[in-house]
Amino acid sequence: MSSALFTEVSLRGLTVSNRIVVSPMCQYAAENGSASDWHLMHLGQFAMGAGGLLISEATHVSPAGRISPRCLGLYSDDNERTISHVIEFCREHGVVALGTQLAHAGRKASTRPPLDGGGSLGLEEGGWQTIAPSALAYGDWHTPLELDRAGLNQVKAQFVEATVRADRIGFDLIEVHGAHGYLIHQFCSPLSNHRTDEYGGSLDNRIRFPLEVFEAMRAVWPTDKPMGMRITAKDWVDGGWDLDDCVYFANALKVLGCDFVDVSSGGLDPRQNITVGPGYQVSFAERVRRKTGLHTWAVGMITEPQQADDIVASGKADMVALARAMMADPRWAWHAAIALGDDTPWPKRYLRAHPSQRGLFFPRHDGRPIR
Repeated sequence: MSSALFTEVSLRGLTVSNRIVVSPMCQYAAENGSASDWHLMHLGQFAMGAGGLLISEATHVSPAGRISPRCLGLYSDDNERTISHVIEFCREHGVVALGTQLAHAGRKASTRPPLDGGGSLGLEEGGWQTIAPSALAYGDWHTPLELDRAGLNQVKAQFVEATVRADRIGFDLIEVHGAHGYLIHQFCSPLSNHRTDEYGGSLDNRIRFPLEVFEAMRAVWPTDKPMGMRITAKDWVDGGWDLDDCVYFANALKVLGCDFVDVSSGGLDPRQNITVGPGYQVSFAERVRRKTGLHTWAVGMITEPQQADDIVASGKADMVALARAMMADPRWAWHAAIALGDDTPWPKRYLRAHPSQRGLFFPRHDGRPIR
């Protein structure tokens, strides 16, 4: 019998060969939002079978929405051309489904890349004016402009335009970034949203704009292609967004045709106090899955094959998303399949290294050898 981790899963018209997601990983290697050779190498290595589904890094819907000047975007023809080249390469040589994560950083935009020290990037350093639900800074960073009605409409239109571009490129799936303290999350949390209009105050009002954005994107995304959202379970700050809010939001997304939620947490407020450990966010995904019936992904310090298999087999999540473990081992799924006594697709040019082709023996999870 196959392990739970290496069973197929279908989302609308997309069938994924296993339950492993290569999570988006910001690389800070773009030029004016356009992909570089680094992206060809970075995504190309994972496309060979690091998981069943590969999602490109946070890809921003406008220049002002980028986390840093070196972040990937999908707001110009050149952005589209360069990302399309990378995806065509992954499609030709890889064995995975391909997705993108569309994002807007809001008040957490205009920062230095981590390798340059991180932190707020001043106007004199090439930074830009940021926008947010309210004119509230992230810690001691720059103060954003509060979005007016015209600004809200513009941001929504930018998400829609990026969705159309993603379809032209040929992505199989879209994940909207609604976590980690970026714009969608900023609207949801009472810590960052102090608006007094219909987009602030009550929970229904605070999730109104995120739902409008998702609905507008879903309307232009093909009906046979899945779309979901990375959502946050909690802010880890007293008085902030919590797991009950997350469940309520997920149910509202489900009504609009959301196909999956990827449950993360934190990143909204520097005062956060996070309890970290192996699989520390899995219980959040389990709660959302049980309360909503939505296809749910678990993410955060999932590193070991048996750990990942247990999460799926026990029904805590439908899929697991890994990032740092993939950086350390781009062949993670190959090695996980061997450890679990299972198998997963390999690219044809590498089949000579497959255990079955080399006559090598590897132990099964039940102790019996396999060729």
